[in-house]
Amino acid sequence: MTEKLSLAGLDRLPDRVARPRYRRDDLSPGIVHFGVGNFHRAHQAVYLDELFNAGEGRDWAIVGAGVLDAEKVGRDRLAGQDFLTTVVEQDSGHISARVTGAMIDFIEPGATDAVIAQLAAPAIRIVSMTITEGGYFIDPASGRFDPDHPAIRADAANIAQPKTVFGLILAGLMRRREAGTPPFTVMSCDNIPGNGHVTQDAVAGLAALVDADLAKWIHDEVAFPNGMVDRITPATTDRERSILRDEFGVEDAWPVFCEPFRQWVLEDRFPAGRPALEKVGVTFVDDVSPWELMKIRILNGGHAAIAYPAALMDIHFVHEAMEEPLIRRFLEKLEREEIIPVVPPVPDTDLNDYFSLIERRFANPKIGDTIARLCQDGSNRQPKFILPSAADRLRAGQSVTGLSLVSALWCRYCTGVSDSGRIIPPNDAAAERLKEAALRAKDDPGAFLALSDIFGDTGKSPVFAGRFASNLRTVWEKGARATLESYLAGSL
Repeated sequence: MTEKLSLAGLDRLPDRVARPRYRRDDLSPGIVHFGVGNFHRAHQAVYLDELFNAGEGRDWAIVGAGVLDAEKVGRDRLAGQDFLTTVVEQDSGHISARVTGAMIDFIEPGATDAVIAQLAAPAIRIVSMTITEGGYFIDPASGRFDPDHPAIRADAANIAQPKTVFGLILAGLMRRREAGTPPFTVMSCDNIPGNGHVTQDAVAGLAALVDADLAKWIHDEVAFPNGMVDRITPATTDRERSILRDEFGVEDAWPVFCEPFRQWVLEDRFPAGRPALEKVGVTFVDDVSPWELMKIRILNGGHAAIAYPAALMDIHFVHEAMEEPLIRRFLEKLEREEIIPVVPPVPDTDLNDYFSLIERRFANPKIGDTIARLCQDGSNRQPKFILPSAADRLRAGQSVTGLSLVSALWCRYCTGVSDSGRIIPPNDAAAERLKEAALRAKDDPGAFLALSDIFGDTGKSPVFAGRFASNLRTVWEKGARATLESYLAGSL
């Protein structure tokens, strides 16, 4: 016997499924969130759910806001179950399920006027987002906001009916300014160094195209705290829906499976107020950059490092990659010899212990995280997770053998065929351009490094270019497995 997830059916759920200890009528909106995907529902929404369960902050409920047409499917699934989500935590010795109810509405994509009206409502004091690294209109080579992007130019020309997240945020801020309503705080929850600064650059940069005084007001009056977020949350498939149904008797159209670990470190800059998230485990600090850099370089960089050799070796799951001795030893050597030495100190944290924790998390066999997910969007992830470490080492005159190998493996992956001949489906917005450059790079490695919007000055370094070229030739000649063996033997 199974129970379809709904508000009316909460009391009929099996006893072992935790559920909200508050009523929907007890909640009122305080946050608008863009990018209602798995990570948000397993992270920010879980922290708020715990706070509401403790009897606090119930005027900080979430209203989701869609922008992309692709979000309609998820929105409809959540609407069909009263915006509830089942969050399942798993590791090798533990599985638990809880229903969260922190989201009370989700404005569908295309409802521009409704989104702007919600943003302008005085009760909304925080606007948050998980729109992925590629959603910020950043020039990868410079790391700066690109005001000439066609979507940004289009919004600037018609800011009353914007199409981007930043256009909507700006339109909401403009309406609040006109009404004399204090601005909301804008909080990025994406894995980008200085994500608050990056978000401010995008909103103010778009504003500068509309009105210089508006841009100055945003710089002076709107808060954009930086934050570090962490929880491994794979995509939902029929596999996860079946486990939830069979293990817990719950029919959820869009459950979230995740690891037990989670972390959130935030700069405490919320002039319009904030929920008391410190009571449920969020760490508030004056400067988040040490934690942020640690996570981006060690965890996200580690994901990028194992993704491409695993894909070339036809490995499906992340934990299976960690069970392959060559990949696990490659990750450890790369992290301890090239990445961790250029990560600045973090208060009360041993970086080697942190990496050991990351290893255990990657190896969790119950998560079902896929190599394909880690491989996504490499054109945005390489410049943020791998190349900055390489740049730091080059400036210090240090070896980049392992880091350049990561880029070489990515290049080989971009050709779209694994070592066995299996077709690799494209999963990058720039996939066609990447494939063309990667195929040319087989004979001319510089053709891939010539993607200056990705590699920037690092690709122009003779040291990096030389190591990349040598590594790429080895990958083509010997395959990923033998290349890793050479790297581990010190003969690459």
